[in-house]
Amino acid sequence: MSDQDQELPQRASQHGALQQQQAADSDAEPCVAAGARLVPLIRRATLDDAEQIAQVYAHLGTRSGTLQLPMPSAELWRERMQKLSNPHILLVAEVQQKIVGTAGLHPEQSMRRRHAAGIGIGIADPWVGRGVGSALVRELVQMADNWLGLLRLELTVFVDNHAACALYRKFGFEIEGTHRAYAMRDGQWVDCYAMARLHPRPPVWPSGSDSA
Repeated sequence: MSDQDQELPQRASQHGALQQQQAADSDAEPCVAAGARLVPLIRRATLDDAEQIAQVYAHLGTRSGTLQLPMPSAELWRERMQKLSNPHILLVAEVQQKIVGTAGLHPEQSMRRRHAAGIGIGIADPWVGRGVGSALVRELVQMADNWLGLLRLELTVFVDNHAACALYRKFGFEIEGTHRAYAMRDGQWVDCYAMARLHPRPPVWPSGSDSA
């Protein structure tokens, strides 16, 4: 899911996309469409994006797959984003200059857990199943593996969100356990899975070279 207690996407709140997303290159041009397949532009979020991000989380499906409350406002999101500081990262997926999804990566602050980070995504209902989720998760994974030196990525996802589970498995996440009655959703308690991914090829020290 995407937000814990209405905060930005982070460790215990990563219930994201409601349908399995098709693959897409995150660094391509803003929109290349062929049927249902899209290549969204993935970029860092700015304060000017607050209104469009609020619109993403106003969708019933997005809200049901996250810990967001009904009727999000641009001002609420602007305030959250102003509080967001390094090393936390918030990305948006943009199609034809319209924000259709978000993703967050939030490294742990404890000295003994600096190797881990939580992730979360949220996709606007009309764009579910069209490659947006894959593009966002791919960008987070590449950033974690290749630039941030992270060993472990973590998330939680509602147990009935089968498509999101499939999306995360595609990128190497595995179910590690189940949180019972994790969150209230439309008057019902809902369980969620704890999922995580370990870096498949952790970097190693470069081999030394002998002087001639």
